[in-house]
Amino acid sequence: MRFTKKTHACVRLEKDGRALVVDPGGFSEEDAAVGADAILVTHEHPDHFSEARLRTAMEINPAAEIWTLKSVAEKISAAFPGRVHTVGHGDTFTAAGFDVQVHGELHAVIHPDIPRITNVGYLVDGGRVFHPGDALTVPDHPVETLMLPVMAPWNKISEVIEYVREVKPQRAYDIHDALLTDLARPIYDNQIGALGGAEHLRLAPGQSTAL
Repeated sequence: MRFTKKTHACVRLEKDGRALVVDPGGFSEEDAAVGADAILVTHEHPDHFSEARLRTAMEINPAAEIWTLKSVAEKISAAFPGRVHTVGHGDTFTAAGFDVQVHGELHAVIHPDIPRITNVGYLVDGGRVFHPGDALTVPDHPVETLMLPVMAPWNKISEVIEYVREVKPQRAYDIHDALLTDLARPIYDNQIGALGGAEHLRLAPGQSTAL
């Protein structure tokens, strides 16, 4: 499996000549979803869900499909009949040759006065990769590579460290990092790496590695 980091929360996974893209949102590259055979969206916030990016990818590849929760599916399904699939916690499916399990139900708390929306995470190929979206969901399955949301309005570094400890992945790659400045990165790298209990790694947008 090949993993390519896109800007912010978007990642691209490739295997056997097919591509799976997760969360091509408004903070990610305009072509973040182009070339995808399947697209997964964790929730409706614009840094994870961009209707324009999804439409571009779906129009370029008439065989591409989307899997997402109801709140997102309602916004895009009418434009692509039969190609947008609604999923929720506990569901399993195959997308672009990847086996996917759905974990989680709610977005993390941003503030008690802000209503929580739905959010799902995606466990790919039996735990080789887990993308939690905007929640610190711990799947009931071992995880090899955790896509780790390091900087958000809803988290702090102690919670990020405890999340790595709970999931116990072999390695954790930073995502959800568009708000993290270069000045602060060494602090996060050092503390998560030293305290999380897993190998902590970071790719710049556009960089790839084999998993």
